[in-house]
Amino acid sequence: MAAFELAQVNIGRLKAPIDHPSIKDFADNLDRINLLAESSPGFVWRLKGDGNNATDLSIDGDPQLIPNMSTWTDIPSLGAYVYRSAHVEIMRRRREWFEPSERPHMALWWVPAGHRPTIEEAMEKLALLAVHGPTPAAFTFRQPFPAPTGDKVSPLLDECA
Repeated sequence: MAAFELAQVNIGRLKAPIDHPSIKDFADNLDRINLLAESSPGFVWRLKGDGNNATDLSIDGDPQLIPNMSTWTDIPSLGAYVYRSAHVEIMRRRREWFEPSERPHMALWWVPAGHRPTIEEAMEKLALLAVHGPTPAAFTFRQPFPAPTGDKVSPLLDECA
């Protein structure tokens, strides 16, 4: 068993409440895309609220600012799910449902195997990324860092364009 897992956070502020008709396609696809993640090679864990997703777990009291967090065995496994599965069709439509953000909305970092990151921890990683750019403490697909074990990683340049 690996000593570390890859944590990821992706936050976004919905343009309307989750039950609004303009958000319907996003909401209607949550179960399908979450099941796809859970059945993907390398998937370990994902953050869930009461509705089998995290849309009811608002950030800073804003019900339209929602988190997506998960842990994976490695960067290539998460990259395959994000960029080479049906998830990409939903990701390409994010501008329909989410407000643009000037700050980083996605971060990756390594956690000890079995650790389940909190929303507060994830927000700290996004803040680190905003202030310092990619570092071993918080990074991106474009500039990945190896797990503390020293394994080499290569950027997923084609998928990050």
